[in-house]
Amino acid sequence: MIEFPRLPGKGIMKRTRVLLACAFFAAGSGKAAEVKSGEALVKAMHDRYAKSWYSTVTFVQKSTTYNPDGTTKVETWYEAAQLPGKLRIDIGAPSDGNGYLLVDGNVSVFQKGEVKAARPQQNMLLVLGFDVYMQSPEATLAIARQEGFNAAKFHEDTWEGKPVYVFGAAQGDLKSKQFWIEKDRLLFVRLIEPNPADTSKTQDIRFADYRPLGKAWIAALVEVYDDGKKVFSEEYSEIHKDVKLDPAVFDAKQYTAAHWEKR
Repeated sequence: MIEFPRLPGKGIMKRTRVLLACAFFAAGSGKAAEVKSGEALVKAMHDRYAKSWYSTVTFVQKSTTYNPDGTTKVETWYEAAQLPGKLRIDIGAPSDGNGYLLVDGNVSVFQKGEVKAARPQQNMLLVLGFDVYMQSPEATLAIARQEGFNAAKFHEDTWEGKPVYVFGAAQGDLKSKQFWIEKDRLLFVRLIEPNPADTSKTQDIRFADYRPLGKAWIAALVEVYDDGKKVFSEEYSEIHKDVKLDPAVFDAKQYTAAHWEKR
C-alpha cells in the first residue's frame, strides 16, 4: 500500500491511503494450484485469471476516517481503474477537481483541478488486487522486489478460517512487508507493512466482503489498521466492470475536463 502526499490547503484532502479495494475472481473454482514459493504464487494468480479478468472497473466509495478522539469523518470518493496500472480517485464531487491520478507507477495529486504534487509511487493494492491478473508475473515480481517484499520468504497460514499463502515473511513474522493470498481462489486478502508515516507502527490492510461480479469478484469492504486499531475503511457501491473509459480520464492535463461519472 502506498502513502499519498498530504495536500496543501485547509485540509481539503488529508493524508490517507487510497485503497483501491477490489479483488475479482473468475467463475469456476477448480482445484487449487500447487504453490511452493513466492514466485510460483504470483504465477498461479496470473494464470488463474489471465483470460477472464476485466479490463476496467468503476465504483463509488464511502470512505470513513476513524479519528483518535473517537469521531469519524465520512467522504464520498469516485474511482475508476484501467488495468494494468491506471487508477483515478476523485475526492468529493468530480467537478471540485480534488483527488489522485496513478498512472504506471506515478502519482499526481490534484487540488481544485491543479497538480499540487507529482512523484513516482506504486500502489501495491492496485498491483496485488488487480494488475497481477492482467500483467506478466515477471512484471508483478519486479514491482514487489522494488517495494521491498522478499520472495524467498514464503509460508502457509490461516486467515479468517481459510488457508492462505504468505509472500514476504516467515512463519510468525507479522512485521516484515508481506501479502496474504487466499489459497483456494487465489485472491488478495491482506497486506502488512510498516506505516510509511510512522515506521514504528505496523499497518495491516484487509480486503473483505467478496461479492461476485460477472466472472470475477469484488472485495466490497477494505479496512486499514495501525497497530491493531482501525483508522480507515472503504465500502463500495455502484460497481461496474468493463466500462468504456476515455483515455483522457487518466490524463493529468485533462483531469477536470474528462470524467467517467456524470457531474
